[in-house]
Parts: sequence; structure tokens; C-alpha cells
Amino acid sequence: MAFTDMTTSKQDLAGVLSPVLTPFNADYSPDPDRLIRHCRWLLQQEVGLAVFGTNSEANSLALTEKRRLLDALLEAGLPASRMMPGTGCCALPESIELTRAAVSAGCAGVLMLPPFFYKNVSEEGLYRAFSTVIEAVADDRLRLYLYHIPAVSQVPITHGLVQRLLERYPGCVAGMKDSSGDWNNTRSMIEAFGPAGFQVFAGSETYLLATMRAGGAGCITATGNVNPGPILELFKSWQAPDAQQQQDRLDATREAFAKFPLIAAMKAAIAWKSGRRDWLTVRPPLVNLSPGEETQLHERLDAVGFDLPGAGQLA
Repeated sequence: MAFTDMTTSKQDLAGVLSPVLTPFNADYSPDPDRLIRHCRWLLQQEVGLAVFGTNSEANSLALTEKRRLLDALLEAGLPASRMMPGTGCCALPESIELTRAAVSAGCAGVLMLPPFFYKNVSEEGLYRAFSTVIEAVADDRLRLYLYHIPAVSQVPITHGLVQRLLERYPGCVAGMKDSSGDWNNTRSMIEAFGPAGFQVFAGSETYLLATMRAGGAGCITATGNVNPGPILELFKSWQAPDAQQQQDRLDATREAFAKFPLIAAMKAAIAWKSGRRDWLTVRPPLVNLSPGEETQLHERLDAVGFDLPGAGQLA
């Protein structure tokens, strides 16, 4: 398939997106009804839906579960134009199937991990993996966002790989989420590829202000699940005189959550504020917070003035 530069027609996903938490029932099956409600609430906060991300426990979900959940969201009328599903799997056929489904549904983009089981793979191997998916999907609507999270995947996405993919698939390879936690890497990606329209998102709101000042696209952040309003406000007002103070408040809230396993802590916060205890459930091998940890979390969040407006909608 011949690929041409489609940059001018791609949907603009700049802003704040969140890897949407996946609610589970007591038997560890996904609860599509609560997922739909959570996604609707996030959209009301103007946060985009990066379903099947790291904090969605995506790698604990089967391909069939992801397909059913995506179908449920679409059937509920949630806009595909605000979705960036995670479609990167270790097995190429699964990445192809999930990516094809997302593109066919009209999703604005897909967020793709590299195949992450084998370590120390070559740049050529990673290029072939991404290229194979792109060529198999063979759809000009595909907007692929690379997912760089080396602390977890142990498979980094290098400047050389980005350059090569952009040269072969201009416009199709639309951007990246940089969850390296290394601001210098994020900045260098923005400087190297941003001028050509490549959208670089910080992987945490901790780097949101710096990312916006450098010309980045926004952030795709876990705590967008529980603190969306203030994060979105900084995205909108990053040039305001109080932008650094806003950033400091975001950092304090993020730090309160980060004292605990992050996914379990966010689910505990929703359970606390919504009154629905089954939000505590995470799928093994993760475990929920203990009662003592829940109390400590509540105290830390109270200390930073945390609130969850509209939490009743998540019950």
C-alpha cells in the first residue's frame, strides 16, 4: 500500500487523555456498564479516552474482552473521535486485529506499545513490527501513536526508529506518548519531530506545563481518571501567570496517589467518593489497597484538597 502525507487531514487529539480505568466485577470480569459511565464522565470533563492503556490493566485483558468493551462503548453512543485505544500486543496478529477494529470504528488514533516480551531487540526488529501492523491494516485513516514506556516494557522507542517510521509512513505515524519520565527525552522528541506535525504527549501531568511550553500536544495521564478538571485547566491556561502554581497543585495530588500502587489507589479514590465499593477490584496479579492503606490514601488526598466532582455518576 502506498502511503502519502495525510497530516493536514488527521484529527487533532491535542489536549488531555486518560488511560481509562477498567472496572471489574467480583469474579474479575469487566463491567461494561460502569466503564461506559466512567467514559461519559471523563468526556464531560473534556478528557479523551485512551482505553486499554497501562492503567486500564490492558495487558490483563484478553483480546476478545477488549473487542467486546470497545463495541459496548460504541453501541452506547460514545464518540470514536475522542478515543485512542491501546492496540499494541506482544503477538502481531492481535495488534493487527485490534488496530483494524479501532480504525474501522472511526477512532481518532491508536496508542501502540512495541512488542514487549523479548528484550534487547534491534531497531530493525521494532521497525518491522510497527510496519507489519501498518501494512496489514492498510487504511489511510490509521493514526498511530507510539507508546514509549521503557521502565515497564524494557523496549525503548528511539529517535532513529521514529525518524524511520515517519519517513516511510508520513501522517500515519502521528505522534507518541512519552512515559519515560525523562523530560530531556520528551523535549528532544518535540524538538526533533514536532515541527513536522508529530504530536508528543507527556505520559504524566507532572510534565504538562513543560510539555506545553516546549510545543507539545498535551498529556495522556493516569490521574486524568480522578483529577481531570485541574489537569484540563492547566492545559487550557498554561500561558497564564499562575500556571506554575497550577502545576504545583497537580504535582501534590499526583504525589499523594503515587505513595500507593497507582491503579489500586485511583480505584480506591473512586470507590471512596462514589460510595461503590466494587470499584476497589483490580484483576490479579494486582491487588487492591488494604483498609489501612485506604485510610492513609484518604488522609493524603484530604490534605491536598482532592475532590471528585460528579462522582455519583460513577456509582
